[in-house]
This record gives sequence, C-alpha cells and structure tokens, in this order.
Amino acid sequence: MVRANGAVSLRELARVVQTSEVTVRRDVRALEAEGLLDRRHGGAVLPGGFTRESGFPQKSHLATAEKTAIADLAAGLVEEGEAIVVGAGTTTQELARRLARIPGLTVVTNSLLVAQALAHANRVEVVMTGGTLRGSNYALVGSGAEQSLQGLRVSRAFLSGSGLTAERGLSTSNMLSASVDRALVQAASEVVVLADHTKLGTDTMFQTVPTDVITRLVTDEPPQHDDRAATELQALADQGVQVAVAGTAVDAAHPRRDVPLPGQRRTTHPSTPLRPAAALAADAPERRVADLRRR
Repeated sequence: MVRANGAVSLRELARVVQTSEVTVRRDVRALEAEGLLDRRHGGAVLPGGFTRESGFPQKSHLATAEKTAIADLAAGLVEEGEAIVVGAGTTTQELARRLARIPGLTVVTNSLLVAQALAHANRVEVVMTGGTLRGSNYALVGSGAEQSLQGLRVSRAFLSGSGLTAERGLSTSNMLSASVDRALVQAASEVVVLADHTKLGTDTMFQTVPTDVITRLVTDEPPQHDDRAATELQALADQGVQVAVAGTAVDAAHPRRDVPLPGQRRTTHPSTPLRPAAALAADAPERRVADLRRR
C-alpha cells in the first residue's frame, strides 16, 4: 500500500489488514528498521526523505473518514455571501461539496474537482483561474493561473497540501502547485489549512504557506499514543495557529483542542473574525472520526 500510494495512515493499514493499530505500529517500526519505509506521525511513507506526491486516484482513498470530518467542520467557517478561494486537493473537494449548500458564495478555484462539486449549486458563483491543466490532481497551474489571481481580494483561502510542520508550514511536492497556492494565499485575508493527521510532521520539497501566515488549521483527532502528532499540534498553536480538531467536542480537559489556542496571530491586514470551535460544533453535524482499533 505504501508503494502504491506514497503514504498511508496507521488507521488505514489497520483497517485493511484487520488488526489493531498497536500491531500495525509495531510492524511499521520493524519495516523502518529494515529501511523499507519511513514512519511519519500516524502513518508511513516511502523511504528517502521528502515524500513524493500521490496522484488523485490514490489520494481519494486515503483517510476518507478524516477528510469528511474535516470538511464538515471547515464548512462551518463560511458565511452566506462570502467570497473565498479554495485550492486543489481531495480534502478541499470534500469541502466544496458542503459549500454547495451555502447561498450567495463566490468561490475562486484552480481545481476542476472543486468546480465540479459546485457546478450545480444554486446561488453559488464559481470563478476558475486560467492556466495549464495538471492531470495528476486536476488543477490549473502555471503563469496563467497566477496572473488571473492578481488584484483579487477575498475573505479566506482554504488550502490543503502534502505536509505540514510547525517549523516550515504547509508544503507540497510539486513546484507549479506550490506557486499557485502561494498566489491564492496572497489574495486572502485569512488562511485556513485543511490537513488530516497523516500530514502532520511531514515535510515536502516546496513550501507553500509559512507557519506565521496560517490563521487556522482544521485537522482530525490523531491516533492514541501518537505523542509526536500532539507535539506538532502544540508547536503550531504556540506559533499562533488556531487549531480545530474535527469530530472532537470542546473539552476543558483537553485545552489544546480549544480555539483559539495560545499564541498571537501576526497580521498585516484586517481579518474577519472566525467563530470558535464550540460555535462550529453547534452549526455543523458532529462527526467523530471512526475508531478502527480492535478492542
């Protein structure tokens, strides 16, 4: 599975082989010792440092429950009548399916998948960038895409990527995709990153969004005993990123899941206030990430 997809989560491995995450984690550790793969927070990737980018068919089957929960929570951030930009990716595609229910939106995107999800939405205007089609992720890239974003101003940008670290921020494995994502960020007052737990702590070749530019991270609950993922989330929070965990009720016993988390956001322009996680939970259906561990 790792060879076919480039990366895979422990949850997905446990589901496929029908065993516990504890057993899968032990096996992954043994395979890493043999140099057959590298462990990442909550998953495994092909060895060799920076991970390669998987194509859409592979990505669409990874962490599907997590992406659904993330999209549900992120959709609660969007108000009627807003103008936003939505980048390419399977998680942003899930978000677009939920945005179709919000009237009066203007959605600017370079993703054919996002546009398709919104094509038949009533009272939602879709604006496509120009550019050259990149078939592996159905996105428009290149100078045409970047030039079409010049002079644009919207309230929020919703982006995904291949990896996210507190040290470097959001990154991707393709130079052209990274360049367009940076142009999308320049058009927005706030930047919301959608990243499931398998991307936490993963670093890829091209930086798209530095940590100090990310306003909010919407992610899912990391697997139990994954201290590295928890550490990464806390490090992001310490740098001012507001962290919302999809499918998790706000609980005083878990302060790192509250929004906002410690740290002050550095801004260079006025921004639209985001609602706290408690308000989002009231607006959107609560969806818990499936517990795939065998008891």
